[in-house]
Amino acid sequence: MKNILVIGAGLCGSLLALRLAQHGFNITLVEKRPDLRKVTLDAGRSINLALSDRGLRGLRLAGVEEAAKELLIPMTGRMIHEKSGKTFLSPYSGRENEFINSVSRPGLNKLLLNEAEKMPNLKIIFNQTCKNIDFETPSATFEDFETGAKTTYSADVIFGTDGAGSAVRTNMINDKDFLLNISQQWLGHGYKELEIPAAENNGYRTYKNALHIWPRGEDMLIALPNLDGSFTVTLFLPYKNSDYCFENLTTPQKVAEYFQKEFPDVLELIPNLTKEFFNNPVGAMGTVKCDPWHRFGKILLMGDAAHAMVPFYGQGMNASFEDVAVFDEILNNHKKDLLAGKTTWETIFYDYENVRKKDADAIGELAVDNFDEMKAHTGMELFQKKRKLETAFETEFPSEYFSKYSLVTFNESIPYSEAKKRGRAQDKAILGLLHDEKLPEAMPLKEKLTKVQEQTEIILNAENKADYLKY
Repeated sequence: MKNILVIGAGLCGSLLALRLAQHGFNITLVEKRPDLRKVTLDAGRSINLALSDRGLRGLRLAGVEEAAKELLIPMTGRMIHEKSGKTFLSPYSGRENEFINSVSRPGLNKLLLNEAEKMPNLKIIFNQTCKNIDFETPSATFEDFETGAKTTYSADVIFGTDGAGSAVRTNMINDKDFLLNISQQWLGHGYKELEIPAAENNGYRTYKNALHIWPRGEDMLIALPNLDGSFTVTLFLPYKNSDYCFENLTTPQKVAEYFQKEFPDVLELIPNLTKEFFNNPVGAMGTVKCDPWHRFGKILLMGDAAHAMVPFYGQGMNASFEDVAVFDEILNNHKKDLLAGKTTWETIFYDYENVRKKDADAIGELAVDNFDEMKAHTGMELFQKKRKLETAFETEFPSEYFSKYSLVTFNESIPYSEAKKRGRAQDKAILGLLHDEKLPEAMPLKEKLTKVQEQTEIILNAENKADYLKY
């Protein structure tokens, strides 16, 4: 029986540990935070997440999809709030069965921990922070937050699933023999969490089944619904060098002035706005890319520890859950030989990274792209025309057209890298044709689709030719 150490019991680590335990391995899962089932989370750090098809695939694999669905609120589209107070719903898809789901991060994490705890071959340890890793043994040394006592756990392999600020990855960086390549790109924007409280009898103060967006160019508010009738609201704002930014929003009067100017309809939805604004911290957002993710069949990074991304495609958790599903498929292909000693973890880790790295990079890039789309483009007339046309294509020709958003979010069989390439080409084709007025209103929808498809293939062929000439 193989002994596995998983460092980090967040969403990715909990799902991975559960699935590996289901395979019959002995699992030790260690988390630096307290057991979130027994403590209250710090205010301003419990952002809702958008769970979609790729994430559900991972939950389904571990047998917890149906239980997770009890925690979900479907969101069928983006509810755009203009400064004038006008609102309109922009559907995520023209197909009725395609929507994303608002879910509480701690709620889903608790579910996974509860399921993991049921496994007799899985042990969960809290309040221990990773201080050092011996990559040769392999083993990891932890320090208990309460007592300061140090404990070392050895295993056949170690998985680092300890998030964007990964201690496992830091140990890799500090090991001069590891030769880890890493890039970190921080946005010039931070975020602050607020809340629209529930109405009477747990009612909702605004439309329940949508992701609400107040796009304002460089600034943006989003709101996701909660089961108790409230909405988790997140303000995305530049740190500095703007008329209104986190650097100069330092008084209740300035905050009230800013919201009155940019989000007047939100003032009546958040009665304790200024109190929440100054009580909750400002969070940072960035993209982390690194390689290699593994070393000598002894250790592997997964989830945000391997590929942290900004939250604007709603794919961070989904990508991490898909990591588990992709790894599980590769493990299944090798498991018999692994247990018989005919293959090694190194082969499994190599195959996994070879398959997954390009897709992790792709969704990280798409997430940054979507930041510009959400905070600015969603309010632009040309973008709105594009979305209406794509929704019409998907409604009338559901098997012939998938928008970039649909390719990424609702097509789990299509790798992120392929979805990025085709989706970007489609966007370029439609926007170009609309700008050049080559898709007039009177043109039949089928003819418009044909023109878009033809232009998309021209763009893809040109890009493929350019890629070929590079080599």
